[in-house]
Amino acid sequence: MAVRISGAQASDGHAWPLLSPKAGMLFVLLLALLLLFLLDIVLGSVQIPLESVIGILLGRGAEHPAWEKIITAIRLPKAATAVIAGAALSVSGLQMQTLFRNPLAGPSVLGISAGASLGVAVVMLASGGAANAFAIRQLGFGGSWLIVIAATLGAMAVLLIVLGIAVRIRDNVVLLIVGIMVGNITISLISIWQYFSEPEQIQDYLIWTFGSLGGVLGPQLAVLGAVVALGLLVSFSASKSLNVLLLGENYARSLGMSTFFVRVSVIAATSLLAGSVTGFCGPIGFIGIAVPHLTRSMLDTSDHRFLMPSCCLVGGILMLACDIVAQMPGTQTTLPINAVTALIGSPVVIWVIMKQRNLKSSFS
Repeated sequence: MAVRISGAQASDGHAWPLLSPKAGMLFVLLLALLLLFLLDIVLGSVQIPLESVIGILLGRGAEHPAWEKIITAIRLPKAATAVIAGAALSVSGLQMQTLFRNPLAGPSVLGISAGASLGVAVVMLASGGAANAFAIRQLGFGGSWLIVIAATLGAMAVLLIVLGIAVRIRDNVVLLIVGIMVGNITISLISIWQYFSEPEQIQDYLIWTFGSLGGVLGPQLAVLGAVVALGLLVSFSASKSLNVLLLGENYARSLGMSTFFVRVSVIAATSLLAGSVTGFCGPIGFIGIAVPHLTRSMLDTSDHRFLMPSCCLVGGILMLACDIVAQMPGTQTTLPINAVTALIGSPVVIWVIMKQRNLKSSFS
């Protein structure tokens, strides 16, 4: 797929790609991301002067020790988690929309997020405190780590099922339908468990489904960052292949490209990205659907070499904005991040639909 890239002409007659409008847009998005990142750290229920925040980030400390702890132990990891989660979910949604040529596809379309939720439900609803006590006594971990591991195993189980089906079914539309059905099965199992569970267990599970960016601290943030980095590496390496898929699978095969390998790699990368974020932060919706459309509209291109990094930046920006709204600066109230992403993400999708009138044009 040929995409025209304009740029300033150098003295030797060649165009400088770094001076192209799309590269300039990436630079603007990066500045916006850094600004919102700093704003997310500054704002909160406890008012901390901007000078003190910058001093703490630069390692100069603060006049109040409590401020330093709030910034380094709470706000900084939460802002970093927002950027990581936004980038992961956005790239996942972009890949799913391209692979299935469906503008409504998202990270949860293959049931990966539902599988992660099922794993958490097994711990919280079926086992509850007994599983927690066993994990602490026998395995040396508990609490949030147990939830993360359960979510990861659930996502991996669904991934193996989907990959097994992908080996036998070469039709992307059929695979999409099967993925949705697998997700519905896991949701049904969760509903059955909820029906027979105690009210306290149901309450704990419902709180987890609201999503949270504030529970990923220390080693968990390092693990989440490493897994997402691996998923993004696989995704970025598939950029050219996704560009070819936009022209149709038959054309891709005529060029000698293995569409089966591309499908498997994209599904695996999406599972790493969406599964890890769901495990650490809970199910977060609408970011994966809204950001790819918003990014295509901003850049006016379908070239994944630009869409991939742009989705990372726009996803981080939107997630930081949602986190700022969710923490309601100046108050002691914090809204569920899932409610805010839906509140912001849905109007974005509607706006893009009204502007483009035909979302299918984005996939051609």
